[in-house]
Amino acid sequence: QVRLVESGGGLVQAGDSPTLACASSERTFGMYAVTWFRQVPGKDREFVAAIWRSGSVYYNGDHAGRFIISRDKDTKTVYLQMNSLSPDDTAVYYCAAKSSWGNYDYVGGYEYWGQGTQVTVTS
Repeated sequence: QVRLVESGGGLVQAGDSPTLACASSERTFGMYAVTWFRQVPGKDREFVAAIWRSGSVYYNGDHAGRFIISRDKDTKTVYLQMNSLSPDDTAVYYCAAKSSWGNYDYVGGYEYWGQGTQVTVTS
């Protein structure tokens, strides 16, 4: 069982650039694909960004390059830097992990999920 813990959410102002973190104690965490999704009430979970063990990344093009995903294998943490936030970015942000690459934007393909962290952007 891979446990994922998100942090870094909270109340921010429009235009801010906070960074979320997804940490795991799993020894082999660096071998997993890790992805950030977000969800607002009443809507499906939306793909944001994914990173593979090789460092390859993939982004949801609808976010106009405002999000940057990265990982630190030494600290077993994956980060999501979010830039130029607007109230439309208000959501619960989840990280998820799986042991295979591909179909990174498919919610059902992930084996492990964090509990989510709320990000609220005020105008």
